[in-house]
Amino acid sequence: MDRRHRKKLPALWLMTDERVDAAALLAAAVRLPKGRGGIVFRHYRTEPAARRALFMALRAIAWRRRLVLLLAGSARDAAAWRADGVHGRDGRRTVWPLIRSRAVHDAREAVAARRAGADICFVSPLFPTRSHPGADALGRLPFAALARQVDAPVMALGGVRRKHRPMLGGIGADGWAAIDGLTG
Repeated sequence: MDRRHRKKLPALWLMTDERVDAAALLAAAVRLPKGRGGIVFRHYRTEPAARRALFMALRAIAWRRRLVLLLAGSARDAAAWRADGVHGRDGRRTVWPLIRSRAVHDAREAVAARRAGADICFVSPLFPTRSHPGADALGRLPFAALARQVDAPVMALGGVRRKHRPMLGGIGADGWAAIDGLTG
């Protein structure tokens, strides 16, 4: 995705996780603001046929509500499944133009995302999160320092909820992403 399209990227993202019941996940996708939300479909450990079926159910919602849908994994799968983009480290080019997103947890990953030309980066974890129990949270100041190293729109992830929105711009986040913050 080239830079002139970056302004069209949503500022609110739903991240999928196997811990969340499929019905709750689909309901959360329907609640995303029409034309202004995104979904990063992960479900890495889900059996392939079930993973594809859940992705297709989310894709139907995304198309109906004009949401951006990214598939975690390979660029080839993202193109074949007709996702809007790919989330992860796969830098291969495809015939289907894809939005490229990356996870950034430290300075090394910020450099890798910049070199890969990521269109959007999910910097995490800002706060403690149930999806990564025991993992060290960045906190506001280290998050802000890491966000400054990213050459793409930054989405805050990790324990983020709607109540945190007012402070996100001040720490370098262009938006936010959540699992429990949008499904709970």
